[in-house]
Amino acid sequence: MSLPADVGPAARVIEQPFGVEGACGARNGSRPRIDPLRSVGGGEQTRQTGDRAGRRRGAHPADEPLPRRLLTISDIVEHWLDTHHPDVIAIERVFSQQNVSTVMGTAQAGGVIALAAAKRGIDVHFHTPSEVKAAVTGNGVAGKDQVTTMVTKILALQAKPTPPDAADALALAICHCWRAPMIARMAAAEAKAAEHRKKFASKMKAAR
Repeated sequence: MSLPADVGPAARVIEQPFGVEGACGARNGSRPRIDPLRSVGGGEQTRQTGDRAGRRRGAHPADEPLPRRLLTISDIVEHWLDTHHPDVIAIERVFSQQNVSTVMGTAQAGGVIALAAAKRGIDVHFHTPSEVKAAVTGNGVAGKDQVTTMVTKILALQAKPTPPDAADALALAICHCWRAPMIARMAAAEAKAAEHRKKFASKMKAAR
């Protein structure tokens, strides 16, 4: 399997976050709960040169004040953006009715990353876990082992990505690379429809 030819010359994607599994771990085959404000990492995917495995960086005490943890994430992400110059950023859209604190932490960390990207004029896209799993494995409720196996095969890696959550970062990168052409076509269609509506409204106004 390979990336689509029209994905662009260098589609690089950084995921937020891969972090540290919480005490609850995985439940019913779902994504393990993590503390996105304790550790952050990313995955980069390029069509031309393959992949760069996700890295785990920026670990800091969980009891550190929230503003300091967000600042650490900001510093790491800005360094990545200025080093790798990605064309687009993909962030996992996480939602849960059972663990609001985890969702809040993820949203806060994701906001920091989206802001850093926006300052540099980099497009940001969000994908749900089910979208990522479906894109990589064909199953929107696939388990972590399935995702890791498929990521390893798709990228022709010699070994499975480590730490385990690095596979999630790379899976998100792959997902966006495959979905990017469709997203672009949908955006173009919406823009064209808006233009037609505007012209129609102008004609109706002139006819009165």
